[in-house]
This record gives sequence, structure tokens and C-alpha cells, in this order.
Amino acid sequence: MPRQSALGALWRERLAQAGLERITPGMVGAVSLVIGVAVASVAFALLPVAVLALAAGAAALALPTLLISWRARAHRRATRVVWADVVDHLVSTVRAGLALPDGVASLAASGPAVTRAAFAAFADDYRITGNFGACLDTLKGRLADPVADRVLETLRMSREVGGGELTTILRNLGVYLREEAAIRSEIEARQSWVMNAAKLGVAAPWIVLGLLATRPEAAVAYGTPGGTALIVVGLAISVVAYRVMLAIGRLPEEQRWFA
Repeated sequence: MPRQSALGALWRERLAQAGLERITPGMVGAVSLVIGVAVASVAFALLPVAVLALAAGAAALALPTLLISWRARAHRRATRVVWADVVDHLVSTVRAGLALPDGVASLAASGPAVTRAAFAAFADDYRITGNFGACLDTLKGRLADPVADRVLETLRMSREVGGGELTTILRNLGVYLREEAAIRSEIEARQSWVMNAAKLGVAAPWIVLGLLATRPEAAVAYGTPGGTALIVVGLAISVVAYRVMLAIGRLPEEQRWFA
């Protein structure tokens, strides 16, 4: 049961990162199942080879998960470059004498466009409850971003403990975030060819196999036990090779330490 809860929390976080907060993990599973069955049925109608139809259905079954992961990564890349601007705005509000809750709420109007909706929801929550800590927790859940966690936890610590070094800490954090974003962008650009090679290397053999299976004699051959074993082994090798190439070509994602 705890494992299921942890898995559900992970999926909810991934959906929040992808901007799909209203979609539940159960809905994703149901859509994946429908797509997998539909694709497997169409594949079997076009290519009367059961193992190829099952392989196509398995690939389609994973498609929604892959799309959600891609959208979450794209959203993180888009927001990674704006957090330094958010920090600069917070420094300006603190130096102008605004209270921390008001400074955070002002990001709903003057912050980066990609984060305004989350900060507008924070402003509404704080206007209703007046509980800065609880509203920060809700905001962290909406943003679901490790960089946002660091920024918001810095603000929480400053409000709870006090101190006059908040502007200095925020300025240093902004400089660090800009340097980190620049380095990650450069490395990702240089390693993008590895990712593209992995996708092409996995897709090409299966495209050729699909074209061959349209020939009646090839379909009969692939329907034999030997042909089925060949396809299953090839599928397993393709999955392992693809995962290895992704591990080599993708930078590790920063974990949320304060979630």
C-alpha cells in the first residue's frame, strides 16, 4: 500500500510538472489501455502477425506516459531559465519594503508568464487563509519544480527565523541559477545527437520489419515459433538499448528535496 501511494504521488507530481493537474493517474492508465488495444487491433488487421500486433499495442500503451514525460521535461526546461528572473523580482520587492507574502503574490502580475497562474493561485489562497506557510506548500505542489522548492524554502526560512541577509542570499541564488541553466543548456545541446541517434536506431529496424511483414510469405514466416522468438528477442534488445542510450545522453534531473 505505501508503494502504491508513493507511485501515485510520483505520477501526480509528473502530471503537475506537465501542466495536467486535473488529470488523475487512473485516467492516464485508462487512456493508455484503450490506445494500446486499438493500435494492436489495427496492427493485426493490417499485418496478420500476432506478435507484431502485441508489440505495436505495447508501444502504444506506453505512448501517453512518454508524452507526459516529454511535456514535463519541456516544461522544466522552459521554467528553468525564468527562475533567476523570479528571484530578481523578489529582491526588488524586498528592497522596496513589501512584505514577503505581498512580494510573492505580486509575481502573479509581474512575474514570468509561465509561472503567473501558480502565483495568482497563491495570491488567492493567501487572501483567503492568511497562512503563508500553508500557501507556500500548496504553491510548491502546483509548481512541482526543484528550483522553486529552493526559492520558496528560502523565503519560508527568512520569514520564520528572520534576518537581514535575505536580499544577499537571493542575489547569490539568482547568479547560481543563471550559471546552472546556461551550463545545462549547453550540455543538453551537445548531447542531443545521442538522443536522436537512440530514437532513430530503435525505430528504423521496426519500420523495416513492418514493411517486410506486409508480404504474405514474410507474415507466414514471422508467425512461426522461430519468427515469434526472433521478434520477442529483438523487442527486448531494442528496449534495453534505448534505455541505455537515454541514460547516456540525458542529464540526471534534479530531485525535489523539500517536497
